[in-house]
Amino acid sequence: MSSCEVDAPWKEIARRKRAERDAAIPADWKLDQKHLPKEIGEPENVLSVPDQCGILTAKELKITSRYSARGLISGITSNHLTAKEVTAAFCKRAAIAQQLSNCLTELLFTSALQRAESLDKHLAEYGKPFGPLHGLPISMKDSFNVTGVDSSIGIAALCFKPAKSNSPLVDLLLSLGCVIIAKTNVPQTLAALDSNNNVFGRTMNPINRLVTAGGSSGGEGVLVAMKGSMIGVGTDIGGSIRIPAMCNGIYGFKPSSGRVPHGGQEAGSLYENGRAAIEAVTGPIARSVQDLDTFLKEVVPRAEMWAEDCVPGNWGGKEMKGCGKNGTFVVGIMRRDGNCEPLPPVLKVIEEVKQKVTRVGNIEVVDIPTPLAWTNCQGLANRLMAANGTTRMVDLLEETKEPLAPWMQGRFKRSQARSFAEVRDMQAQRSSLERRMLDIWYHTDNDGLRKRKFDALICPVAPHPVPPIDRWNAVGYTSSFVLLDYPAAVIPVRRFDEGDLELGKEMGGSSLGSWDKRNRQLWDEKITDRKVYLDTPLSIQVVAPKLHDFELCRMMDVIDRALRATGRDSKL
Repeated sequence: MSSCEVDAPWKEIARRKRAERDAAIPADWKLDQKHLPKEIGEPENVLSVPDQCGILTAKELKITSRYSARGLISGITSNHLTAKEVTAAFCKRAAIAQQLSNCLTELLFTSALQRAESLDKHLAEYGKPFGPLHGLPISMKDSFNVTGVDSSIGIAALCFKPAKSNSPLVDLLLSLGCVIIAKTNVPQTLAALDSNNNVFGRTMNPINRLVTAGGSSGGEGVLVAMKGSMIGVGTDIGGSIRIPAMCNGIYGFKPSSGRVPHGGQEAGSLYENGRAAIEAVTGPIARSVQDLDTFLKEVVPRAEMWAEDCVPGNWGGKEMKGCGKNGTFVVGIMRRDGNCEPLPPVLKVIEEVKQKVTRVGNIEVVDIPTPLAWTNCQGLANRLMAANGTTRMVDLLEETKEPLAPWMQGRFKRSQARSFAEVRDMQAQRSSLERRMLDIWYHTDNDGLRKRKFDALICPVAPHPVPPIDRWNAVGYTSSFVLLDYPAAVIPVRRFDEGDLELGKEMGGSSLGSWDKRNRQLWDEKITDRKVYLDTPLSIQVVAPKLHDFELCRMMDVIDRALRATGRDSKL
């Protein structure tokens, strides 16, 4: 696929699609010139613009920024708020976010307001909410099917081909009372850790327009960070929920496979989410652990009734006790994966978290040497992610003579699905790694009983801070936990500050390989101006064993509370 001719069909399709999207923003919701961002080139922070532009009323500002998800639902169902006014406030704020960051693909404002009005009528007529998430405004990654709406995933050949039915998760969320206000931007091919495509363009990070917004659920991360949606629904196969959460300073939760319905999406693949390879999962992105919990508490127990790819699950139960003496929580610290040495600010924030969590008193923290099995995960995860081939995606691009986006050039090409024998061998290797990793979590005591060693693990989300656009490096810190099918989540800790600039003028030791070499370039002042990282979020990843999703959410809350109790950056 080479650069296309002047009359290549994709160009006109993209022009029409953007025009359709832009026309969905009412005139009185449009920003004036002084509030629009400058051209790329400045580390501009636009998070405060919605509060300052005058488009939102004082009440709408309160609705979109002062409530938790549960608080909003309570306000609506107790008649202190209406679903319609809440939806209108979030639609307005989403429209502002779109003008500042280019995070949306489908603006569902009209249908959302109609839906909200019907929920208000239901509450008035029957005196009870439609469902446990009555009136909650949410957004969804563009890959999810919503009847009558495109799921183009930024590919011209898929534009103007509206979905004929909902994804199972969409039906489930609607049954719970949610209001879907928008769908959000993704990278071309869904196989990049930024969010840029030829149809909708690039989603910008609202904290700093010089660094990546993350991907592939980048539009979700940005919209939630800008308070344009209460909860965003993303997907994750290599880190696509957790990476945008890190880049935008918010919380993201990648569940175990089968906890949240995932099927019925447009992925540009012949095999959708083929079970022969590595399975993507769906999960929430939010501004607090409590909001993640609100979503998962209602979705996980019902998932098996709505989707064939889900397993029976509960959320909650008896009070959780730690696996240490007298119920103390035990957290393991894994600082490095053995493939990419974390840059100094990443190691510093992990140590800061260790010290803060230790001071709380009911948490024991133990350092864990890098397991060789974890080191071996990245290469196998990469091979399994490619097992289904790229035939349909390449066919879709060639259909309209659409070129690859700049970052994809040289990285993406036509490939056939791997043979049964190849996939069988890779899955055997996967089983071996899963077995070896069990020794991290469990040990056999003197009586021959198998016991848990850790309630959760803490490790980096990436070996680097939020990097400049299109320079995200290794994915092993996130993709490994999809391979192992461990639930994994992101907690923001603080912002990168002036003191971090002076850490380790040069990286010591020799490079561990090609990934590590590129990672070191992100700290090499001859290649990267470290000031680009100033004020960007620094986060941690928290991990639990397979299917221990509820326990992970509880441990996130324990760790998050510990960080707040000992002082955390007020800007987060």
